[in-house]
Amino acid sequence: MPIWLFYFVEIVNINIKKNMTIAILSDIHDNIWKLEDGLKHCADADHLIFCGDFCSPFSLEQMGRNFSNSIHAVFGNNDGDRFLLTKVANKFPHFNLYGEIAKIEIAGLKMVINHYPDIAYEIAENTNYDVVFYGHNHKMDIKRIKDTQVINPGEIMGRFGKSTIVLMNCLTRKTRVIEF
Repeated sequence: MPIWLFYFVEIVNINIKKNMTIAILSDIHDNIWKLEDGLKHCADADHLIFCGDFCSPFSLEQMGRNFSNSIHAVFGNNDGDRFLLTKVANKFPHFNLYGEIAKIEIAGLKMVINHYPDIAYEIAENTNYDVVFYGHNHKMDIKRIKDTQVINPGEIMGRFGKSTIVLMNCLTRKTRVIEF
């Protein structure tokens, strides 16, 4: 059994309406100014998925205060004070902070959220999930591995010159990349 299977912490099933929009973000690295700009593009999304690297709790708090629909987030490798990040996330009833890997279902789509590309690719190759999300390398990428859509939204931080988020329609699974 692959080691990553032991990191699943919670299964959440959200099936309110089929035609939902999900905003996917990753790698803030405390750039709260870019996060503010990025969240403006997420205003109409039904859910927000975050693939790790808030870095400091104030970035998580800004996300919790400025996106009022459900948030599903995992830790990244630069999220140092996980105790305080968890404490801040618990202030927001709509904020779900899962740990290293989350397995969720939204609008009938089975999804996995994690921070690392290698784990995302292994899950896509060896399981039956509809969508796998990851971050870490700060490079926006959308591809299909077997029947699984694999999405890296890039970075909020802007380290490589552009900040990106991805919006995904749950009914069609079509994605739209937004640069800002």
